[in-house]
Amino acid sequence: MKRFAVLLMALSLIYPTAYAAGPVVSAASAILVDAESGRVLYEKDAHTRRGIASTTKLMTSLVAAEAVIDLSDQVEILREDTLTEGSSMYLKVGERVTVEALFYGLLLQSGNDAALALARYCAGDVETFVSWMNQKARDLGMMDSHFANPNGLDDDGHYSTAADMALLAAACMDNELLAKIVSARTATVGERTFANHNKLLSLYPDCVGMKTGYTKASGRTLVSAARRDGQLLLCVTLNDPDDWKDHAALFDYGFETFSRCLLASAGGAVGLVRTTGALVPAVPVRTAEEVRYPLMESEHVQAKIELPDSIQAPVGDDVSVGSLNFTLDGEVIGKTSLVCASGVHSNQAPAASPLERLWSLFPWAG
Repeated sequence: MKRFAVLLMALSLIYPTAYAAGPVVSAASAILVDAESGRVLYEKDAHTRRGIASTTKLMTSLVAAEAVIDLSDQVEILREDTLTEGSSMYLKVGERVTVEALFYGLLLQSGNDAALALARYCAGDVETFVSWMNQKARDLGMMDSHFANPNGLDDDGHYSTAADMALLAAACMDNELLAKIVSARTATVGERTFANHNKLLSLYPDCVGMKTGYTKASGRTLVSAARRDGQLLLCVTLNDPDDWKDHAALFDYGFETFSRCLLASAGGAVGLVRTTGALVPAVPVRTAEEVRYPLMESEHVQAKIELPDSIQAPVGDDVSVGSLNFTLDGEVIGKTSLVCASGVHSNQAPAASPLERLWSLFPWAG
């Protein structure tokens, strides 16, 4: 999962979307993305800025997770943490709660009070924490997003897009702590037991979590992830009155329409490259990494090997000497380095050491 966020940021903005007619959804905005490759499998008005409600807490949790050192730290709850409206984990003024409990209260129970307490704990004050959220958005490439608070309550300066939220979802799934928390249907931390608001965990067997949201202005918002046969899909809907049904339909469409095809296996033999100044005339090259990409049956990928006419010895094994590039409709969809399967030794005698040169002056001494 370490590559998901980087790949989504790098690829989803580059490749044109190409998909068969997908399901009709009720959402104002929607997107379905293959996490590993970053390919957009379905989208509907995915780049329009909209309210995101409590799916905001994915960004809150990501920023907090990167700032927290010890989940067992105790946070004293202040009155200001408890005054926010909306969903709550029912924190009480003066009680001390572990950071771990705040994470579960934030992501499972969608506690607005947990969001404020975590923000204050991490940054000292909510305003500074929100500035961190916006910096993280820029780091992830979420260029159509802006955060005004850590809980998702409606604000004119608080918005995102379905496409941007998919980038955030990838980053959250790449974080082991957050991926673990959002996948839990229930959790007990200390004396508190939390029930996940995300009903898709029960309604869709392949769902591995994420976050719900709702405000009157934003409508129902949902970010979810599902995994089947090693393929991870990310789905986002904004202002969707029928989000459970739409996510299930989009996941089924993605898994059934796009196969996770193996384009190159790691260590696969590709051919030979000629050598210059070596003991052998050519050396075999192989692929350095596995390459997979989601494809429809009707799609055909072209592969192009790029190697120099020859390589100059010496060259160590596993040294990159070229690349294997894959294209679909003229767009590069994946690549892997080509490396020497074995070292290439020079046919030149090794240079004499100073001691050897000295002894050569006195051949009779041998």
